[in-house]
Amino acid sequence: MNRAGNEIEVDCYAGYRADETPRRFSVGPRLVAIVSIIDRGVTPDYRYFKVRGDDGSVYRLVQSLDTRKWKLE
Repeated sequence: MNRAGNEIEVDCYAGYRADETPRRFSVGPRLVAIVSIIDRGVTPDYRYFKVRGDDGSVYRLVQSLDTRKWKLE
């Protein structure tokens, strides 16, 4: 099972750029659909999305701008 800070798989909507907006992500064998984006931001090293999942929980997804890998925090 994934713990906070571990890499996760994220499916994104790809608009004018790749990985524009996350739509769903997997935590171990469980798939969580994103029903709303609460907050988002970008720094020189990463970008993040604070989202509400279809399970009612709130998650913070962080993507490294160097490696393009996602983590759950």
